[in-house]
Amino acid sequence: AGFLFEDKIVGGVVPREYITPVQKGVVEAMESGVLAGYPVVDIKVALVDGSYHEVDSSEMAFKIAGSMAFKDGAQKAGPILLEPMMRVETIVPDEYVGDVVGDISSRRGQVEGMDVRSGNVQAVRALVPLAEMFGYATDLRSMTSGRGSFSMQFEKYMPVSQNIAEKVLKGMA
Repeated sequence: AGFLFEDKIVGGVVPREYITPVQKGVVEAMESGVLAGYPVVDIKVALVDGSYHEVDSSEMAFKIAGSMAFKDGAQKAGPILLEPMMRVETIVPDEYVGDVVGDISSRRGQVEGMDVRSGNVQAVRALVPLAEMFGYATDLRSMTSGRGSFSMQFEKYMPVSQNIAEKVLKGMA
């Protein structure tokens, strides 16, 4: 996870002082992304070859080259769009469990389990895309007459479905 840059240049085809600018160019290109402007994460980049000219080479030229090489390679690699998935635990009286499970499913969530708590109350555990959790507190209050509560925390990133990716990339989501 994260970013790993490997300098695999042999024989000095790229002078040492130009390696860091190449890396900086890659990092800047990662931050602006290749899909809808979202940053690129979890990647390894290896600098394997290059050339320089005694007069025309500069740090800026190598930074731009690093950025261009990254963008070209990333497009060829077939990038995918990821979305944050949240670990959600919803605590509700028994009579609302069905409504809550249905609502979580309608939010592209995956119910992972339910636990019986004391006093006719159950905890519904699920993994739900963050994009679908906006407005959940209000919806849960309405659904449970104010008797439900929930907590959520970041769990992981997962690829979005093809239809969602198309909407995001077209700026419709």
